[in-house]
Amino acid sequence: MGYEPRSAASLSSKTKPVIGLLGGPGSGKSHVAKLLAHEGAAVIDADAIAREVLDRPEVKGTLVGWWGAGVLEADGSVNRSAIGAKVFDDPCELARLESLVHPLVHARRSELRSLYRGDADVLAIIEDCPLLLERELEGDCDVLVYIDAPLEVRQERVARTRGWSAQELERREKNQMPLDIKRARADYVFSNDADPSVVQTQARRLLDWALSKSS
Repeated sequence: MGYEPRSAASLSSKTKPVIGLLGGPGSGKSHVAKLLAHEGAAVIDADAIAREVLDRPEVKGTLVGWWGAGVLEADGSVNRSAIGAKVFDDPCELARLESLVHPLVHARRSELRSLYRGDADVLAIIEDCPLLLERELEGDCDVLVYIDAPLEVRQERVARTRGWSAQELERREKNQMPLDIKRARADYVFSNDADPSVVQTQARRLLDWALSKSS
């Protein structure tokens, strides 16, 4: 028997599961989020929200006050590479940036969760939020899903999409919670190294599982 998606209209706002995605760089969390969106879920993309927050006039004004006009592009948008250079190896500056940006990102995430809970067309809510466990945001989620992919697959992906070397991937992962701990904290492990059609089928099964947990 084929997969029969559950009707969103049959779910109350309280039973729509919030699914938090875990995994290392290159595991394909955002890709899996898109597959789940195709199946009727709504995605809260924390990276996209952070980009929007950085370009708010009041935030840009604060950044220029801290670090000068060099943090802006010629068109007035935020130069994210320049911001990254300011904070990557400076914990104090990183903490200052996070104290400015994170409350605004979290507020927008909360707004979107409320919006999607009231949307009859939404089956579930996906939290695609890097460092979800590191920021202790798992309480916003009903279930946690670990997106798994072999190291060599992740290395190839980040080299192709981000220009990272294997050494750069390793360096960045050292600043995150170990993957074995993330996997152990998850309620569900999703293997993301198969044929695309297989992965899409797995996404349907994942959503059905999450809906069954919330019913």
